[in-house]
Amino acid sequence: MGKKKNRNKGGSSTGTGGNGSVMEAVAHFLTEANMQKALISTGNTTSASRAPSESSSSKKRSSPHDEAGSDKDDGWQTIQGGRPVKKQKKVPGADSSRYPAITFSEQARLQSKVNLAQVRDLILYLFTQSTAPQWVLVKHRPEFRKIVTIMVPGLEEAMFKANVDFSTYCDLAPDQAINRVALSSSPDDYYPRVLKKEQLPELLHPFADMFRHLWPLRAPGDDKYGRLHSPIQTMLTAPASKNEEKKSGIKPAIDPQGWKDQRTRITEFLVTPEELLENGFPVHPALLPEGERRDSFKDPEGWVHTRIETMDQGNVPEDEIQQGSITAGRQVLALDCEMCMTGDTEYSLTRISLVSWDGEVVMDELVKPDKPIINYVTQFSGITKEMIDPVKTTIRDIQARLLDLLTPRTILVGHSLDSDLKAMQLAHPFIVDTSIMYPHPRGPPLKSSLKWLAQKYLNREVQKGHGTAAGHDSIEDAKTCLDLVKKKCEKGKLWATGESQGENLFRRLANSGTTYRATGGPQATGGLPTGKSSTAVDWGDLTRSACNGATFTIPCKSDADVEAGILRAVKGDPDGLEIPAGGTDFVWARMRELEALQGWWNRNKLGSEDAGGPPPAPTATDTGSEEMNYDDKENSASVSPLEECLTTLTQRLKRIHDALPPCTAFFVLSGTGDPREMSRLQALQAQFKKEYNTPGSKWDQLSVKWTDDEEQALRKAVRVARCGIGFIGVK
Repeated sequence: MGKKKNRNKGGSSTGTGGNGSVMEAVAHFLTEANMQKALISTGNTTSASRAPSESSSSKKRSSPHDEAGSDKDDGWQTIQGGRPVKKQKKVPGADSSRYPAITFSEQARLQSKVNLAQVRDLILYLFTQSTAPQWVLVKHRPEFRKIVTIMVPGLEEAMFKANVDFSTYCDLAPDQAINRVALSSSPDDYYPRVLKKEQLPELLHPFADMFRHLWPLRAPGDDKYGRLHSPIQTMLTAPASKNEEKKSGIKPAIDPQGWKDQRTRITEFLVTPEELLENGFPVHPALLPEGERRDSFKDPEGWVHTRIETMDQGNVPEDEIQQGSITAGRQVLALDCEMCMTGDTEYSLTRISLVSWDGEVVMDELVKPDKPIINYVTQFSGITKEMIDPVKTTIRDIQARLLDLLTPRTILVGHSLDSDLKAMQLAHPFIVDTSIMYPHPRGPPLKSSLKWLAQKYLNREVQKGHGTAAGHDSIEDAKTCLDLVKKKCEKGKLWATGESQGENLFRRLANSGTTYRATGGPQATGGLPTGKSSTAVDWGDLTRSACNGATFTIPCKSDADVEAGILRAVKGDPDGLEIPAGGTDFVWARMRELEALQGWWNRNKLGSEDAGGPPPAPTATDTGSEEMNYDDKENSASVSPLEECLTTLTQRLKRIHDALPPCTAFFVLSGTGDPREMSRLQALQAQFKKEYNTPGSKWDQLSVKWTDDEEQALRKAVRVARCGIGFIGVK
C-alpha cells in the first residue's frame, strides 16, 4: 500500500519517497547560495540584501526606465517595505519648474521700508521653520542649498545713478554729503528699484547681472535718542520666540566658542570722567582741571565730597599690589540705597547698605529724611512707617561716617549709582557701575535692570519682593552687584559686552536648521531639524564677537582675504580636514575697504597697525594699500580712488557670484548709510553736556553750543545713517 503524498502551494509533491523532488530543491538552494556568494565577492550586497526573515529590505534590478545615474548601484535598487526607496533629487536646472526663487511682486503694497531685521528673518525662513516673509515671495524653499550674505559698508544708493561723478563724490563734507539721501516719507521710497544697465555707471553693470532690484533698507536705531544701533548685532541675533521666552525665561549666558578667560583688575572698569558726566553723576572737584575752577569749587548746599585732592591719589604702587590681585590694592565697597518720596518728584534716603569685597556687611542703616515722607513706596523700597518712626539717624550722620570710611583708594560698586549718590548728597570719583559695565543690547541711554543682569549672568533670582510688601533688600542688591563685578573681572573686559535679548544666528541655524526632502532624502519629507553648518569671514579677531557662534571662523586682514575665505567656505577644503568638502550651508562675511575709503570706519577704536584695524588712511601721494589696489600706475591720473575701489569690489562680488553653486541665495547689504555727520554731532553733544554739567561753568562761555538747531540736525543725520541698501538674488 503506497504512502500519501502532500502537495505544496506550487503544486510540487514531496514525501518520504520523493527523492527526485528533494534533489531539485537542493539544486535550487545551491543556485541561490552561489548567487549570494557572487554578490558578496563583488561588493554588491549590503545588510538590506538579507532574506526577508532578517530584514524588510532587499535589492532587485531596476527598470531600464529609471532615472539616469542609477548605475552607481550597478543596476540594483533598494526595496524597503515592499516598495522601492526613491533617491535624493538632483539639483534642479535653471529652467526647471522647481528652481528656487526670491521675487518681489510689482503689485505688492509695502507699508514701510524693509528693515535689516526682516532680511535676517528671511534668512531664518529659508533654513528654519520660521514665519514666511510678507514683503517677498519665496518659491520652492526646500530647494535652497546655501545662503551667502556679505555686508559691504560704504555702498550708497547715490552710487547707482547713471550721472554720478566718482571723481568728486568724496569731496563733499559730511554735512553736505547727507543731502544725497532723500528723506521723504513717500510710500514710493519703500519699494525696490529695478536695476538696468543703461541706468547704472559702467563699473557697476555687473550688479544688474547678479540682482534684479536695489532694495532701500532701514538700519536699526532710535530716532528719539539720536542713536544708530549695530547692524552686525541685528543681523547676527535671532529673536527668541515668545513661546521660548515663556518656557525658559532669560537664558543664562554661556561663554562664546573658543573663549579664554582674561583675569582683569577692577581698575580697568572704573567709570571715566566723561562717562560720569554723561550718566548724571555728581561732580567731584578732583575731576576738574587744575586752576581756578577747581580752586573755586563749592558743593551745593547740603552736599559733601570725599577727601580726594587729585585722581592720582587713587593709584597704588605696583610693589604694594599682590600678584594676581583683582582689587589691585584698592578697597572695594558695594553700595545700595533705598529711597522714599518726600515730594511729588523728590526722593530721600531712608536706608543705606555697604558690603565689602569679602561679602561682609560694613554698614546697614535706616535714615530719617529731613522732610516728611509722603509715600514710602514699600513695594520697591521695603520701607514702612513702623521702621522709620523710631530712627534718629539723619543724612548728616551718614555723610560724616562715609567721609571717614571712603579714602582715595576706595572704589564704590553699584547699579546706577548716580541715583544713590544723589540720595546721599555725596560725590566720589572712583565708581564701578554694573549698568555701564554690562551695556544694554540697544546701547545708551538704555540700561538693563539689576534683576535681568542677575538672571542672565549669575543665574540668580533677586528682588523677589518687587511689587510686594517686602520690596527690595539693599544688602541683597549690593552683594549682587559685587558678584557681577567679580564675574566680569574673572572673564575679561569683552565678556558680555555684545549680549542681546535673543539667540546667536549661527547657533540658531546649528540647532534649528531644517533639511527638506530635496537635500535630505525621503526621511526629510516635510522638513527635518538636522542643523545647518556656518562660516563667518571678517576682519580681526572673530572669537570675541557674534561670529564666535559660527561652525568655522576665518579671520582676515583685507578684502582679498575675505573673498578667498568666502570661496573656501562655499567649496570646502580640498582635503576636508577643517571645512568639509562641499562647504558650509550658511556663509556670513564683511568687506571693509570701501568703508575705510569713505571714512565710515571708526578709527578711534582700532588703529591700522592693530589686528582687524582699518587700512592706512589714503594720503595725497598714497591713496591706499597695495592689496586695495586703489592706484594703478597707468590710470592713477584719470581714475579716482573711489572708482578704483568700487571696480575692485564689483569684480570680487562677481567672482564670488560665479563660483556659487546653483540654488544659492545671495545677499549683499550695506548695513547703514553715511554715519559721519551723525558721529560729529554726537561728539558735539557730548562735549556740550560735559562742559554744561561742570560746576562753575557759565552757559554763555561754553566752547560749543547745543540748541534746537543742532538737535534737529542730529535727528536728520541719524535718519540718513539709517538709510542703507541691499541686493537679494538667487544663483
